[in-house]
Amino acid sequence: MKLDESTAARFARTALGHVKREYPNKLDHVMGGPDDILSPRELHPAFYGSFDWHSCVHSWWTLLTLRRLFPDLPEAADVSALAKETLTQANLAAELAYAQRPEARGFERPYGWSWLLYLHLEASRHADREWADHLEPLARHFAAGWRDYLRTLAHPIRHGAHANTAFALILSLEWARVFDHELMGDMKAAARRYFAEDRDAQCWEPGGDEFLSATLTEAVLMQRVLPQSEFAQWFTAFLPEIPQGKPRALFTPAQVSDPTDGKAAHLDGVNFTRAWCWRELGLGEDNAARHMTTSSEAIDGDYMGSHWLASFALLALLVN
Repeated sequence: MKLDESTAARFARTALGHVKREYPNKLDHVMGGPDDILSPRELHPAFYGSFDWHSCVHSWWTLLTLRRLFPDLPEAADVSALAKETLTQANLAAELAYAQRPEARGFERPYGWSWLLYLHLEASRHADREWADHLEPLARHFAAGWRDYLRTLAHPIRHGAHANTAFALILSLEWARVFDHELMGDMKAAARRYFAEDRDAQCWEPGGDEFLSATLTEAVLMQRVLPQSEFAQWFTAFLPEIPQGKPRALFTPAQVSDPTDGKAAHLDGVNFTRAWCWRELGLGEDNAARHMTTSSEAIDGDYMGSHWLASFALLALLVN
C-alpha cells in the first residue's frame, strides 16, 4: 500500500461516510444530573459521529490531511464543504463548554486530547480556512489539562489501549513544538521520567483488545525525546535482541478473529501502529509492509474497524 491518489480517495470516502453518522454511538459521558441526558449530537455538535468522540476527531485529522496533500481530488472539495458546516466557531465553542464541565476533567484523557491537538496542528496548515482559529480554544484547554495530568500521573500507563501514555505524548509533542514550548519541555521531561530507565522490554503483546504496540510506541516517543546518540544506547538496552528478530511477537502481525466485534477489531490497529513505528524507527520496510497488508481490507470493512482504522493506516503511510 502506498499513499497515492487512489488510496487517498479511498480513505477520504471512508471517513466522509461516518464523521456525520451519529449512531451507533459510544459516549464518554459523566452526568452531573438529569439535565445531562442528551443525545450525542446535542452533547458534541462537532464530533458526534464516527461511533465515538475521539474517532470522529482523528477522522477529521485524516480528512484535513488528505485535503492538504491531495487538493485536486474530488473528495477534497467534499471535505472542505463538510468542514465549513461542521468545524464552526459555534460548534467548537460548544465542545469547549462541554470539556470545561467539572465532570469532564477526565473526558478523553489523554487519547482524545492528543488527537484534538493533532487535528488543530493540521488545521493550522490550511491557511485558506478559519478551522484552526475555531479549534484553538479547545486545543489550549486540553494543553492546560496536560499540565495538570503530568503532575497527577505518577506512573505511565503502558497497555496498548486509549490510556497509553507514550502514544498520547507523541502526538501532543508535535502540537507543543509549534504552539507551546513550555509544555513541550514538560512533556519531554515527563517522558524521561517515565521511560528513560526501561531495560529489556518484556513484550507481552498484543493484548486481546489492544490497538497500539505499547513496546514500539514507547520507542518512537523516546526517539523523539532523546538526542540521537543517547537514543541509540537506550534502544539497544530496551530491545537488545531486535537484530535477531526478537521478541518474535513484534514481527508477527496480529490476527482478528471477528471484525464485527469492536474489541477484537482493535488488533488491526496493532498492525497499523506497528507499521508506523517500524518506519519511524527505520527498522525494516518488510516488517511494516507485512503488517499493513494483513489489515488493509479492514480500513473500509466492517464499521467496528472502518470508523477509525484509516487514521492509523495514514499515520504509517505518511512516514517517508
